[in-house]
Amino acid sequence: MTHPHLFPTSIAGSLPKPAWLSETNKLWPQWRSEGDELLDAKRDATLLWIKTQEDAGVDILTDGEQSRQHFVHGFLEYVDGIDFEHKVKMGIRNNRYDAMVPVVTGPLKLKGRVHQREAQIMRAHTKRKVKITMPGPMTIIDTLSDNFYGDKVKLAMAFADLLNQEARALQADGVDVIQFDEPAFNVYMDDVKTWGVDALNRCIEGLTCTTAVHICYGYGIKANLDWKETLGGEWRQYEAIFPALAASRIDQVSLECMNAKVPMHLMSLLKGKTVMVGVIDVASDVIETPEQVAATIGRALEFVPRDKLIACTNCGMAPMDRNIASAKLNALAAGARLARSLYAA
Repeated sequence: MTHPHLFPTSIAGSLPKPAWLSETNKLWPQWRSEGDELLDAKRDATLLWIKTQEDAGVDILTDGEQSRQHFVHGFLEYVDGIDFEHKVKMGIRNNRYDAMVPVVTGPLKLKGRVHQREAQIMRAHTKRKVKITMPGPMTIIDTLSDNFYGDKVKLAMAFADLLNQEARALQADGVDVIQFDEPAFNVYMDDVKTWGVDALNRCIEGLTCTTAVHICYGYGIKANLDWKETLGGEWRQYEAIFPALAASRIDQVSLECMNAKVPMHLMSLLKGKTVMVGVIDVASDVIETPEQVAATIGRALEFVPRDKLIACTNCGMAPMDRNIASAKLNALAAGARLARSLYAA
């Protein structure tokens, strides 16, 4: 007997943009159009991925981040006090790679709603649960230059307040899950414990919807793959931060698992949390089989209670080929269905 509510499926957030919306296979793609035509194209791409996720059998849907050029800057574009015209070159993620980043030049304030349009499109076109992702405060401040606050914790807390403002509005829009992406948590582990979790808690202040944090080892781009090569036979960054996250007010923690060198027993440090286990590798074009996905879920069940496990992707799929991403969605859902029949007892 299968249990339909066991091992619900979701994705970390992003999906590839169709070629008619933007450049493909890029993390920072250029849009193909502008103005109202671009707004229509973003809406159409969002609808396309809602339908594709539904057809695959994914349970908790995202907008695929079709309306944003980049997962951090898609939020920053709606913030006053940031200069995008005079970007500076800076090493980010502890100098893993260089980027041209905008500069904080004054007090931060939202210009208006950020993701209202995407939330409303999703809520109007699916009866399934929907999730909106936003960058977390630590990752945001690692992706820009500060010429105003002069203190990274003050800057992070200022962003946490803005994220909370938008999160409360998204909850009112009918969004079921709000997720904060914090890849920087795997880089600045001491900061996570001293102020990172505090900033995350501030992001979710007053929310009654489900809250999540996504912490991965990055997209399948060269800079991240090269970094992983330096991490040795075991990736133990999670060990340093999971106890602090277990004590946080966040509901769900999304982590990288498939084809990663993360010791799976580290999941047991997240006692009390729902764990979004990455069972799909986003750094490989090889399509997982349902059996591989189910086997990864089975191994995770040694450390995560059955009713606390969500099957997920390792990270976003923005730079991936669209057809490969679709096939991986199918594998995710099929693998979870198989796991329900295997591990229901």
